[in-house]
Amino acid sequence: MRLLLAGGTGAIGRPLLPKLLAAGHEVHATTRSAERAAELEAAGATPEVVDFLKPGTADKLVRKVQPEVIVDELTSLPKDYDPRDAEAAYAANDAIRFEGTGALIRAAEDHGVRRYVAQSIAFLYAPGKGEIRTEADPAWIDAPAPFSKSVEILTLNERKVTQSDKFVGVVLRFGTLYGPGTWYATEGSTCESIRQRQFPLVGGGTGLNSLVHVSDAAAAAALAVEKGRGIYNVVDDEPAPFSELIPYVAELLGAKHPRKVPAWIARRAAGPFLTTAATSQAGASNAKAKEELGWTPSLPSWRDGLRDHRDDLLQ
Repeated sequence: MRLLLAGGTGAIGRPLLPKLLAAGHEVHATTRSAERAAELEAAGATPEVVDFLKPGTADKLVRKVQPEVIVDELTSLPKDYDPRDAEAAYAANDAIRFEGTGALIRAAEDHGVRRYVAQSIAFLYAPGKGEIRTEADPAWIDAPAPFSKSVEILTLNERKVTQSDKFVGVVLRFGTLYGPGTWYATEGSTCESIRQRQFPLVGGGTGLNSLVHVSDAAAAAALAVEKGRGIYNVVDDEPAPFSELIPYVAELLGAKHPRKVPAWIARRAAGPFLTTAATSQAGASNAKAKEELGWTPSLPSWRDGLRDHRDDLLQ
C-alpha cells in the first residue's frame, strides 16, 4: 500500500519506517528538516519536507501523495524537559497536534484515505492510586494546566479519527516511551535529572507509569496499518510504580538513590500536575491491543527492557 508517515524522523517514526518498508509498503515520510530528508531517502522512503503548521500544507501533501493509509506520529517535544516550565514544554506539541493533526485529518477525509492511524498517550486517564485503566475509562479532563489543554486536544483528535465516516480510524495510546530518541535515552533529560538527583520520589512515588520501548510502539503502529479499529493502549505488561522505576534507572546509570520529597513541597516547586502524576497516576492495560491487533510487546517488563537495553542509557 501507499502510506504517508507523518513524523518520519521522530522517536517512533525512525524504528517504524523500516518495519513499514519491510512489509512491502511504499512510504512517503515527512520531516521538517531538509537535512534529515537524506536520512529518509537512504532508508528507502520518499522524503517530504513540510511544515504542518503552515496553512494548506496537509491538504497539498495528501493530494500529491494520494496515500491509502496515513500514520500520524506528529509531535514537537523539546529535547530537554524542565518541570518548572511545563507550559513551554507542552505548547509546541499542543500546536502541532491541534493544527497539524487537525489539518491532516481533514485532508484525509477530503482525499479518499482509507485508514488513519494516530498516536495519543496512555497517561491521559483520570488519576487513581494503584489503579489500571482500560480504553473505556475516562480521560483526565479536569487535569491541572497546562496538561488540561493537551488532554483536550488529544481527546478531540481521538474523536475525529475514531468517529469519521470517511476512513477507518485507529488511535494508539502509547505509554511513556523509552529507548533511543526519548527522554529516557542517554541524551534525554529524564536520565540526566536522575543522574543529578533532580528527579525525586514525591510522596512515596505511589503513582504508576506504564512504559513501552519505542521499538514495541513502532511494532504496534505497523500492525495498525492493516488491523484494528478504535482506541488501543500500547504499553508493556507491568505498570511501574515511580517508587521502583526511578531507583532502578538510577542504579543502571550508576547514580545515587533519588531523594524523597513530600508532596506539599513538590506541589509548590513543580505544580499540581506532576505532583498528582507522581503520587496517583493510574497505569494502563494492554489487553485490547493484544487481542485485536495481535500485538505483544517484545519487552514485556520495563525492568528487563531497561536492563537489556541499558546501552541506550549508558552510551
